[in-house]
Amino acid sequence: MKNPLQASWSWRVFRHAVLFTGAMIYLLPFVWMLSTSFKPADEIFRQGFHLLPQKWAAIENYTQALTQVPLLRYLANGVIVCGGILILQILVSLPAAYCFAKLEFRGKRMAWGLVLLSLMIPFQATAIPLYILLHHAGLLDTTAALIIPFIASAFGIFLMRQFFMGVPNDLIHAARLDGMGEFELVWRVLMPAAMPALIAFSIFSVVWHWNDYFWPLLVINSMDLATPPLGTMFFKNEESGTNYGPLMAGTVIITLPLLLFFLSAQKRFIEGVTLSGVKG
Repeated sequence: MKNPLQASWSWRVFRHAVLFTGAMIYLLPFVWMLSTSFKPADEIFRQGFHLLPQKWAAIENYTQALTQVPLLRYLANGVIVCGGILILQILVSLPAAYCFAKLEFRGKRMAWGLVLLSLMIPFQATAIPLYILLHHAGLLDTTAALIIPFIASAFGIFLMRQFFMGVPNDLIHAARLDGMGEFELVWRVLMPAAMPALIAFSIFSVVWHWNDYFWPLLVINSMDLATPPLGTMFFKNEESGTNYGPLMAGTVIITLPLLLFFLSAQKRFIEGVTLSGVKG
């Protein structure tokens, strides 16, 4: 008869082996990107597998990444765009989520159905109408064109609504008895309570819009307004083609803020996703 402890130990080893293998598969492109950023041009396409370069060119690649294009400006543009989108999304999502979670009003079921329906529509399907709208408004090739289409986030409303469904009604009634209005209740009572879910949504929002290449490519023509992913286009040289060493170095620099942001908020992110589970 098989020992239960041995069976449990074997299952743990197998489970961790599968998880480790999956993690390595996902991390391999990033490891290769980091390795390429250390290599000179003649080693990048050399036959054979060499994770570490035979001749280090890290200083040259990273220096060229910071000087060949205004990479720091692109990073600043990314911070402005992602920060502006996130702030406006929070201003819209929190009151809307509170209304769907705790208030009763005519047409609530239909309005909530429209929010869920919008989650199923890919952004690319609405890109052309939005582009035409911004063209008529004279907002193309501006920072506003990068921010305005994302002010209302159906995912943000959904995530915060799921969290608010778990907030006791007694807390809301007590705040109303203290004389708080609905907006004051949202910002002074519910927002601090929903901080884990808010941080989880912030990570989703920042990662999505920091890495967005499709929409900036459509609406931005000026090099000075380029976001980090769009800025990587300018590493291409008409004479020598794409310079992959500095390109990978620039990509590492672009990815680093997201990594640090996630690691600093990892605990709250897990709490927010866990506490915002589906509720009726």
